[in-house]
Amino acid sequence: MSLDVSPRLLADAESGDVDPQDFVDTVRTSLPYAYSLIAGLVDQLRAGSATFADNRTPPPSEKERGQLLRALASDAIRGSLERHFGVTLAFQNCHRVAVFRPEDQGGEIHARFTSVRSQVLNQSPEFRDC
Repeated sequence: MSLDVSPRLLADAESGDVDPQDFVDTVRTSLPYAYSLIAGLVDQLRAGSATFADNRTPPPSEKERGQLLRALASDAIRGSLERHFGVTLAFQNCHRVAVFRPEDQGGEIHARFTSVRSQVLNQSPEFRDC
């Protein structure tokens, strides 16, 4: 299961209304590694002048890797995090997540990061089973 959904949030969803902040709070508590990694990258991006900030450090265990994969594989979770932090997320391999300013999405550096060429160049044998 990706998220630990509270009975109240489930009731909200069943009635049709889910507060975006309540959903992000559920993501934060259910996938703490993924949330904190992205939050830290957002802080790095905002503190500097670079076009993006990214993570190149593998997660400490498969549990954390799973959290990151679940967060980025779900359109709802990924989109909620992007809206919450005001960024665009990009993802390569099993742990290289990057945050971009929304205005840089589709620009030269973002296009290079998300290209097939970059994906191929960022492969290594240890990523094949992740």
